[in-house]
Amino acid sequence: MIRIQNVYYMLAYAFQVLRGQGYRDVATEEFANTAELCAAILARGINSQLKRGLGREYVDISEPLSSLRGKIEVTESLKTRSVLRRQLVCSYDEFLVDTRMNRTIKATCMLLLRADISKVRKKEIKRLLPFFADVTDVDLATVDWHLRYERNNQSYRMLVSVCWLVFKGLLQTKTDGTSRLMDFLDEQRMCRLYEKFILEYYRQERPELNASAPYIGWTLDDGFDEMLPTMKSDVTLTRGSTVLIIDAKYYTQSTQRQYDKQSIHSANLYQIFAYVKNKEAELADSEHEVSGMLLYAKTDEEVQPSGIYQMSGNKISVKTLDLDRPFDEIRAQLDAIAENHFAKESTNV
Repeated sequence: MIRIQNVYYMLAYAFQVLRGQGYRDVATEEFANTAELCAAILARGINSQLKRGLGREYVDISEPLSSLRGKIEVTESLKTRSVLRRQLVCSYDEFLVDTRMNRTIKATCMLLLRADISKVRKKEIKRLLPFFADVTDVDLATVDWHLRYERNNQSYRMLVSVCWLVFKGLLQTKTDGTSRLMDFLDEQRMCRLYEKFILEYYRQERPELNASAPYIGWTLDDGFDEMLPTMKSDVTLTRGSTVLIIDAKYYTQSTQRQYDKQSIHSANLYQIFAYVKNKEAELADSEHEVSGMLLYAKTDEEVQPSGIYQMSGNKISVKTLDLDRPFDEIRAQLDAIAENHFAKESTNV
């Protein structure tokens, strides 16, 4: 369904840092599975971070001390009877590497050591762990992945995102409460990566198009929108008066079967139709042409969704993107979509 190498390219578009000097050799390596690929990316990323220095932050510490430091916690000192030991409970801040992000990275490295990756890759990871000796061990299941990134910790964004993929892709809790390793990157995780990849590809490779993922407002007669779901496109390409809304879909099965007949998923078609018609109404006061596309990742099914339909004055197309091809061919498929839809705008320039 998808070449392991292409997962790297998808990640590289989602996180531009992977296209830098330190990661370029990853594109030429062969990987047995996606866990191996993520382990390689994480190892290089950690090495790069170590050269800058592990991120630090002020950590609140409260402990009984024989000499005063910071603020005395009188209540705690009395409660714990520290005075009897000639100590007082003090609270103070210390600038440590024991941060949430470093804990997450360390825990992910420990998880990868139990994964189906090569001994060479495990050695790489083991060599990095001593640098995290002062970092507390945590259970990844308790990690809050909603982290705030600022200028000082931007380099951690990609690392933590890969950690999230590893955790969500490798661990699964069984009904008896124990954990087991599972197949890496399930449909839900791949769908998010697939959407992000297509958006970033057009942003970076087709600068003549305005590529974005905007919300689309409902066209309402009275403005009452309470309890209406939000409409957020995966990819919207705009050039001049031409708009193409792409809904990226990554499924194990890209068609539905009813009464021995295969068809496009009903919900997908209704969704893209709603996006197109509401965008059409939004642009009603200006010259425009709005089209929609369901872009499925190609599966192993015999029948692949394909077609171009004229619906209430708008073109809705259905295509598949073959991710099991050399990346140059994937690039050609994506470029062809843009060229076919914006050919008229190109001739007008």
